[in-house]
Amino acid sequence: MNWKSAIEQTLATTRLNIKRFGDQFPIVSLGDGKYHLTDHTSWTEGFWSGILWLSYEYSKDPEIHAAAIKSVDSLKKRLEAKQGLDHHDIGFLYSLSAKARWIVDKDEDSRLLALQAADILMKRWRSAPQLFQAWGPEGDDANGGRIIIDCLMNLPLLYWATQQTGDRSYADCASMQAEKSRRFLVRGDDSSYHTFYFDQVTGNAIRGGTEQGFQDGSTWTRGQAWGVYGFALAYRHLKEPYFLDTSKRLARYFLEQLPEDHVAYWDFDAPQEQDTPRDSSASAIFVCGILELLEHLPEDDPERAFLDEAVHKSIASLVNRYFTAGSQTEEGFLRHGSYSVRGKSSPDDFMIWGDYFFLEALMRLEQGIPGYWYER
Repeated sequence: MNWKSAIEQTLATTRLNIKRFGDQFPIVSLGDGKYHLTDHTSWTEGFWSGILWLSYEYSKDPEIHAAAIKSVDSLKKRLEAKQGLDHHDIGFLYSLSAKARWIVDKDEDSRLLALQAADILMKRWRSAPQLFQAWGPEGDDANGGRIIIDCLMNLPLLYWATQQTGDRSYADCASMQAEKSRRFLVRGDDSSYHTFYFDQVTGNAIRGGTEQGFQDGSTWTRGQAWGVYGFALAYRHLKEPYFLDTSKRLARYFLEQLPEDHVAYWDFDAPQEQDTPRDSSASAIFVCGILELLEHLPEDDPERAFLDEAVHKSIASLVNRYFTAGSQTEEGFLRHGSYSVRGKSSPDDFMIWGDYFFLEALMRLEQGIPGYWYER
Protein backbone atom coordinates (compact mmCIF):
# COMPACT_ATOMS: atom_id res chain seq x y z
CA MET A 1 0.00 0.00 0.00
CA ASN A 2 1.31 3.44 -0.97
CA TRP A 3 0.91 5.37 2.27
CA LYS A 4 2.98 8.24 0.88
CA SER A 5 0.42 8.94 -1.84
CA ALA A 6 -2.38 9.10 0.73
CA ILE A 7 -0.36 11.49 2.93
CA GLU A 8 0.31 13.75 -0.06
CA GLN A 9 -3.42 13.91 -0.73
CA THR A 10 -4.16 14.86 2.89
CA LEU A 11 -1.60 17.64 2.52
CA ALA A 12 -3.47 19.05 -0.46
CA THR A 13 -6.69 19.13 1.57
CA THR A 14 -4.92 20.63 4.59
CA ARG A 15 -3.41 23.46 2.55
CA LEU A 16 -6.88 24.34 1.28
CA ASN A 17 -8.33 24.07 4.78
CA ILE A 18 -5.79 26.49 6.23
CA LYS A 19 -7.31 29.13 3.97
CA ARG A 20 -10.88 27.94 4.55
CA PHE A 21 -10.72 27.79 8.34
CA GLY A 22 -8.81 30.98 9.09
CA ASP A 23 -8.66 31.50 12.85
CA GLN A 24 -11.38 28.97 13.60
CA PHE A 25 -11.28 25.24 14.35
CA PRO A 26 -13.23 22.43 12.63
CA ILE A 27 -15.34 19.93 14.57
CA VAL A 28 -17.65 17.87 12.33
CA SER A 29 -19.33 18.33 8.98
CA LEU A 30 -23.08 18.73 8.73
CA GLY A 31 -24.00 16.59 5.75
CA ASP A 32 -22.49 18.82 3.07
CA GLY A 33 -18.81 17.90 3.27
CA LYS A 34 -17.99 21.26 4.90
CA TYR A 35 -16.68 21.49 8.43
CA HIS A 36 -18.63 23.31 11.11
CA LEU A 37 -16.17 25.76 12.69
CA THR A 38 -15.88 26.91 16.29
CA ASP A 39 -14.08 29.46 18.43
CA HIS A 40 -12.88 27.36 21.37
CA THR A 41 -16.17 25.91 22.50
CA SER A 42 -15.34 22.22 22.05
CA TRP A 43 -13.03 19.42 23.22
CA THR A 44 -11.85 18.95 19.63
CA GLU A 45 -9.70 21.97 18.72
CA GLY A 46 -6.43 20.15 19.37
CA PHE A 47 -7.02 17.72 16.51
CA TRP A 48 -6.71 20.43 13.86
CA SER A 49 -3.50 21.58 15.51
CA GLY A 50 -2.25 17.98 15.53
CA ILE A 51 -3.01 17.61 11.82
CA LEU A 52 -0.99 20.75 11.15
CA TRP A 53 2.00 19.51 13.15
CA LEU A 54 1.97 16.08 11.49
CA SER A 55 1.63 17.75 8.09
CA TYR A 56 4.57 20.03 8.84
CA GLU A 57 6.75 17.15 10.04
CA TYR A 58 6.14 15.39 6.75
CA SER A 59 6.34 18.35 4.36
CA LYS A 60 8.55 20.91 6.14
CA ASP A 61 6.24 23.47 4.48
CA PRO A 62 6.77 26.88 6.18
CA GLU A 63 3.16 27.91 5.53
CA ILE A 64 1.88 24.84 7.35
CA HIS A 65 4.38 25.52 10.14
CA ALA A 66 3.08 29.06 10.51
CA ALA A 67 -0.50 27.78 10.70
CA ALA A 68 0.50 25.20 13.33
CA ILE A 69 2.15 27.87 15.48
CA LYS A 70 -0.91 30.07 15.08
CA SER A 71 -3.12 27.25 16.36
CA VAL A 72 -0.96 26.84 19.47
CA ASP A 73 -1.05 30.59 20.11
CA SER A 74 -4.83 30.47 19.90
CA LEU A 75 -5.02 27.63 22.39
CA LYS A 76 -2.68 29.55 24.69
CA LYS A 77 -5.16 32.42 24.73
CA ARG A 78 -7.91 29.93 25.53
CA LEU A 79 -6.01 28.66 28.54
CA GLU A 80 -5.21 32.16 29.75
CA ALA A 81 -8.90 33.06 29.47
CA LYS A 82 -9.90 29.75 31.14
CA GLN A 83 -12.39 29.32 28.32
CA GLY A 84 -14.09 25.95 27.84
CA LEU A 85 -11.73 23.99 30.09
CA ASP A 86 -14.16 22.60 32.67
CA HIS A 87 -13.84 19.00 31.48
CA HIS A 88 -11.24 16.22 31.29
CA ASP A 89 -10.34 16.56 27.59
CA ILE A 90 -7.42 18.87 28.29
CA GLY A 91 -5.04 16.24 26.95
CA PHE A 92 -6.78 16.18 23.58
CA LEU A 93 -6.52 19.97 23.43
CA TYR A 94 -2.91 20.47 24.54
CA SER A 95 -1.00 17.25 23.79
CA LEU A 96 -1.65 17.78 20.09
CA SER A 97 -0.91 21.51 20.14
CA ALA A 98 1.45 22.84 22.82
CA LYS A 99 3.18 19.52 23.52
CA ALA A 100 3.36 18.87 19.79
CA ARG A 101 5.21 22.12 19.24
CA TRP A 102 7.58 21.30 22.07
CA ILE A 103 8.30 17.89 20.52
CA VAL A 104 8.79 19.30 17.01
CA ASP A 105 10.31 22.74 17.64
CA LYS A 106 11.63 22.40 21.22
CA ASP A 107 9.88 25.70 21.93
CA GLU A 108 10.16 26.41 25.66
CA ASP A 109 7.01 28.53 25.87
CA SER A 110 5.04 25.64 24.42
CA ARG A 111 6.51 23.24 26.96
CA LEU A 112 5.41 25.56 29.76
CA LEU A 113 1.96 25.90 28.19
CA ALA A 114 1.57 22.11 28.11
CA LEU A 115 2.57 21.93 31.78
CA GLN A 116 0.01 24.60 32.63
CA ALA A 117 -2.56 22.48 30.81
CA ALA A 118 -1.56 19.47 32.91
CA ASP A 119 -2.23 21.56 36.01
CA ILE A 120 -5.68 22.40 34.66
CA LEU A 121 -6.37 18.70 34.14
CA MET A 122 -5.24 17.93 37.69
CA LYS A 123 -8.04 20.16 38.97
CA ARG A 124 -10.43 17.46 37.70
CA TRP A 125 -8.98 14.97 40.22
CA ARG A 126 -11.45 14.05 42.96
CA SER A 127 -9.58 12.73 45.99
CA ALA A 128 -12.52 11.04 47.74
CA PRO A 129 -13.51 8.64 44.93
CA GLN A 130 -9.95 8.70 43.48
CA LEU A 131 -10.83 9.58 39.89
CA PHE A 132 -10.76 12.26 37.23
CA GLN A 133 -14.28 13.60 36.87
CA ALA A 134 -15.11 13.68 33.17
CA TRP A 135 -17.73 16.39 32.97
CA GLY A 136 -19.47 18.98 35.08
CA PRO A 137 -18.50 20.89 38.23
CA GLU A 138 -17.30 19.17 41.39
CA GLY A 139 -20.23 17.80 43.35
CA ASP A 140 -22.50 17.65 40.32
CA ASP A 141 -25.34 15.19 40.98
CA ALA A 142 -25.20 13.55 37.54
CA ASN A 143 -21.45 13.61 36.85
CA GLY A 144 -19.68 14.01 40.18
CA GLY A 145 -18.44 10.42 40.35
CA ARG A 146 -18.36 9.60 36.66
CA ILE A 147 -15.46 8.42 34.50
CA ILE A 148 -15.46 7.71 30.76
CA ILE A 149 -13.14 5.57 28.70
CA ASP A 150 -12.05 8.53 26.53
CA CYS A 151 -10.04 9.85 29.50
CA LEU A 152 -7.35 7.25 28.87
CA MET A 153 -6.17 9.41 25.97
CA ASN A 154 -5.90 12.49 28.18
CA LEU A 155 -3.63 10.78 30.71
CA PRO A 156 -0.45 10.89 28.55
CA LEU A 157 -0.28 14.65 29.22
CA LEU A 158 0.12 13.80 32.91
CA TYR A 159 2.70 11.05 32.41
CA TRP A 160 4.69 13.56 30.36
CA ALA A 161 4.30 16.25 33.03
CA THR A 162 5.90 13.94 35.59
CA GLN A 163 8.78 13.25 33.21
CA GLN A 164 9.29 16.97 32.69
CA THR A 165 9.01 18.11 36.31
CA GLY A 166 9.87 15.11 38.48
CA ASP A 167 6.59 15.64 40.32
CA ARG A 168 5.07 12.17 40.80
CA SER A 169 1.58 13.44 41.57
CA TYR A 170 0.68 13.81 37.88
CA ALA A 171 1.58 10.23 36.96
CA ASP A 172 0.29 8.79 40.24
CA CYS A 173 -3.19 10.16 39.65
CA ALA A 174 -3.06 9.09 36.00
CA SER A 175 -2.05 5.59 37.06
CA MET A 176 -4.97 5.34 39.49
CA GLN A 177 -7.37 6.49 36.76
CA ALA A 178 -5.99 3.93 34.30
CA GLU A 179 -6.29 1.16 36.89
CA LYS A 180 -9.86 2.15 37.78
CA SER A 181 -10.72 2.21 34.08
CA ARG A 182 -9.26 -1.26 33.62
CA ARG A 183 -11.21 -2.68 36.56
CA PHE A 184 -14.58 -1.11 35.87
CA LEU A 185 -14.85 -0.08 32.21
CA VAL A 186 -13.55 -3.35 30.75
CA ARG A 187 -16.09 -6.17 30.97
CA GLY A 188 -15.39 -9.87 31.37
CA ASP A 189 -15.90 -10.63 27.69
CA ASP A 190 -13.33 -7.91 26.74
CA SER A 191 -15.97 -5.44 25.59
CA SER A 192 -16.23 -2.09 27.36
CA TYR A 193 -18.53 0.38 28.99
CA HIS A 194 -18.38 3.95 27.75
CA THR A 195 -18.86 5.32 31.24
CA PHE A 196 -18.98 4.20 34.87
CA TYR A 197 -20.52 5.81 37.93
CA PHE A 198 -19.09 5.86 41.45
CA ASP A 199 -20.39 7.33 44.68
CA GLN A 200 -18.52 10.62 44.76
CA VAL A 201 -18.15 10.54 48.56
CA THR A 202 -17.29 6.89 49.26
CA GLY A 203 -15.94 5.88 45.85
CA ASN A 204 -18.13 2.78 45.83
CA ALA A 205 -18.93 1.43 42.37
CA ILE A 206 -22.51 2.03 41.23
CA ARG A 207 -23.00 0.99 37.60
CA GLY A 208 -21.72 1.06 34.05
CA GLY A 209 -23.54 2.91 31.30
CA THR A 210 -23.19 4.89 28.11
CA GLU A 211 -23.61 8.43 26.87
CA GLN A 212 -23.14 7.82 23.16
CA GLY A 213 -23.56 4.08 22.66
CA PHE A 214 -26.61 2.11 21.57
CA GLN A 215 -27.59 1.19 25.14
CA ASP A 216 -25.95 0.89 28.56
CA GLY A 217 -24.79 -2.69 28.05
CA SER A 218 -23.62 -2.27 24.45
CA THR A 219 -20.12 -1.57 23.18
CA TRP A 220 -19.67 1.84 21.58
CA THR A 221 -16.95 1.27 19.02
CA ARG A 222 -15.13 4.56 19.48
CA GLY A 223 -14.95 3.87 23.20
CA GLN A 224 -13.48 0.43 22.56
CA ALA A 225 -10.90 2.05 20.28
CA TRP A 226 -10.00 4.64 22.95
CA GLY A 227 -9.41 1.69 25.26
CA VAL A 228 -7.12 -0.16 22.85
CA TYR A 229 -4.96 2.91 22.37
CA GLY A 230 -5.22 4.30 25.89
CA PHE A 231 -4.19 1.11 27.67
CA ALA A 232 -1.28 0.61 25.25
CA LEU A 233 -0.10 4.13 26.12
CA ALA A 234 -0.57 3.39 29.82
CA TYR A 235 1.74 0.40 29.39
CA ARG A 236 4.32 2.58 27.59
CA HIS A 237 4.51 4.90 30.59
CA LEU A 238 3.78 2.61 33.55
CA LYS A 239 5.23 -0.72 32.32
CA GLU A 240 2.55 -2.76 34.08
CA PRO A 241 1.98 -5.91 31.99
CA TYR A 242 -1.76 -5.98 32.70
CA PHE A 243 -2.24 -2.73 30.78
CA LEU A 244 -0.66 -4.30 27.70
CA ASP A 245 -2.78 -7.41 28.14
CA THR A 246 -5.92 -5.28 28.48
CA SER A 247 -5.12 -3.39 25.29
CA LYS A 248 -4.64 -6.68 23.45
CA ARG A 249 -7.89 -8.13 24.82
CA LEU A 250 -9.87 -5.07 23.72
CA ALA A 251 -8.17 -5.19 20.30
CA ARG A 252 -9.08 -8.84 19.79
CA TYR A 253 -12.72 -8.12 20.66
CA PHE A 254 -12.79 -5.14 18.28
CA LEU A 255 -11.41 -7.22 15.42
CA GLU A 256 -13.79 -10.11 16.01
CA GLN A 257 -16.81 -7.79 15.63
CA LEU A 258 -15.79 -6.07 12.38
CA PRO A 259 -17.84 -6.41 9.19
CA GLU A 260 -16.37 -7.66 5.92
CA ASP A 261 -14.78 -4.34 4.96
CA HIS A 262 -12.91 -4.12 8.32
CA VAL A 263 -14.37 -0.72 9.31
CA ALA A 264 -16.56 -0.52 12.40
CA TYR A 265 -20.21 0.31 12.74
CA TRP A 266 -20.89 2.99 15.35
CA ASP A 267 -21.77 0.44 18.06
CA PHE A 268 -21.01 -3.27 18.01
CA ASP A 269 -24.45 -4.11 19.41
CA ALA A 270 -26.54 -1.81 17.23
CA PRO A 271 -28.65 -3.68 14.63
CA GLN A 272 -26.52 -3.89 11.48
CA GLU A 273 -28.87 -2.88 8.71
CA GLN A 274 -28.33 -1.20 5.35
CA ASP A 275 -28.48 2.31 6.80
CA THR A 276 -26.70 1.64 10.13
CA PRO A 277 -24.00 4.32 10.48
CA ARG A 278 -20.34 3.37 10.43
CA ASP A 279 -17.71 5.16 12.47
CA SER A 280 -14.58 5.46 10.37
CA SER A 281 -13.08 7.58 13.15
CA ALA A 282 -13.29 4.61 15.54
CA SER A 283 -11.36 2.46 13.07
CA ALA A 284 -8.73 5.18 12.58
CA ILE A 285 -8.20 5.40 16.34
CA PHE A 286 -8.10 1.62 16.52
CA VAL A 287 -5.40 1.39 13.85
CA CYS A 288 -3.21 3.82 15.80
CA GLY A 289 -3.83 1.84 18.97
CA ILE A 290 -2.80 -1.44 17.35
CA LEU A 291 0.34 0.15 15.91
CA GLU A 292 1.21 1.35 19.42
CA LEU A 293 0.41 -2.08 20.87
CA LEU A 294 2.62 -3.82 18.32
CA GLU A 295 5.59 -1.71 19.42
CA HIS A 296 5.44 -3.38 22.84
CA LEU A 297 4.59 -6.98 21.97
CA PRO A 298 7.53 -9.40 21.85
CA GLU A 299 8.39 -10.77 18.43
CA ASP A 300 7.29 -14.26 19.44
CA ASP A 301 3.87 -13.18 20.75
CA PRO A 302 1.39 -15.69 19.25
CA GLU A 303 -1.08 -12.96 18.29
CA ARG A 304 1.40 -10.58 16.73
CA ALA A 305 0.93 -11.75 13.13
CA PHE A 306 -2.87 -11.74 13.51
CA LEU A 307 -2.90 -8.17 14.84
CA ASP A 308 -0.46 -6.93 12.21
CA GLU A 309 -2.48 -8.42 9.36
CA ALA A 310 -5.75 -7.10 10.78
CA VAL A 311 -4.52 -3.54 11.22
CA HIS A 312 -3.29 -3.43 7.63
CA LYS A 313 -6.67 -4.64 6.41
CA SER A 314 -8.39 -1.86 8.38
CA ILE A 315 -6.14 0.96 7.19
CA ALA A 316 -6.25 -0.31 3.60
CA SER A 317 -10.05 -0.27 3.74
CA LEU A 318 -10.06 3.26 5.14
CA VAL A 319 -7.77 4.42 2.33
CA ASN A 320 -9.61 2.59 -0.45
CA ARG A 321 -13.24 2.99 0.63
CA TYR A 322 -13.55 5.94 3.04
CA PHE A 323 -10.78 8.39 2.10
CA THR A 324 -11.74 11.43 0.02
CA ALA A 325 -8.49 11.00 -1.94
CA GLY A 326 -7.69 14.60 -2.77
CA SER A 327 -11.22 15.98 -3.22
CA GLN A 328 -11.18 19.69 -3.98
CA THR A 329 -14.60 20.29 -2.41
CA GLU A 330 -14.83 18.03 0.65
CA GLU A 331 -12.94 19.39 3.65
CA GLY A 332 -12.33 16.15 5.58
CA PHE A 333 -10.20 13.08 4.99
CA LEU A 334 -12.48 10.23 6.12
CA ARG A 335 -16.11 9.91 5.12
CA HIS A 336 -18.68 8.07 7.25
CA GLY A 337 -17.61 9.03 10.73
CA SER A 338 -20.23 9.35 13.44
CA TYR A 339 -20.24 11.86 16.27
CA SER A 340 -23.35 10.94 18.24
CA VAL A 341 -25.79 8.63 16.50
CA ARG A 342 -27.80 8.38 19.70
CA GLY A 343 -27.93 12.17 19.96
CA LYS A 344 -28.69 12.55 16.25
CA SER A 345 -25.62 14.77 15.83
CA SER A 346 -23.53 14.24 12.66
CA PRO A 347 -24.22 10.49 12.42
CA ASP A 348 -22.57 10.15 8.98
CA ASP A 349 -20.06 12.93 8.40
CA PHE A 350 -16.44 14.03 8.64
CA MET A 351 -14.96 14.07 12.16
CA ILE A 352 -11.83 16.14 12.80
CA TRP A 353 -10.52 13.49 15.24
CA GLY A 354 -11.06 10.82 12.60
CA ASP A 355 -8.95 12.90 10.20
CA TYR A 356 -6.24 13.35 12.82
CA PHE A 357 -5.95 9.66 13.70
CA PHE A 358 -6.11 8.66 10.04
CA LEU A 359 -3.12 10.89 9.33
CA GLU A 360 -1.32 9.71 12.46
CA ALA A 361 -1.77 6.11 11.32
CA LEU A 362 -0.37 6.92 7.89
CA MET A 363 2.58 8.76 9.43
CA ARG A 364 3.31 5.83 11.76
CA LEU A 365 3.31 3.45 8.80
CA GLU A 366 5.27 5.65 6.40
CA GLN A 367 7.76 7.42 8.65
CA GLY A 368 7.43 5.93 12.14
CA ILE A 369 6.14 9.24 13.54
CA PRO A 370 3.69 8.36 16.34
CA GLY A 371 1.87 11.62 17.00
CA TYR A 372 2.32 13.61 20.18
CA TRP A 373 1.26 11.38 23.06
CA TYR A 374 4.79 10.97 24.41
CA GLU A 375 8.28 12.40 24.12
CA ARG A 376 10.30 10.85 21.32
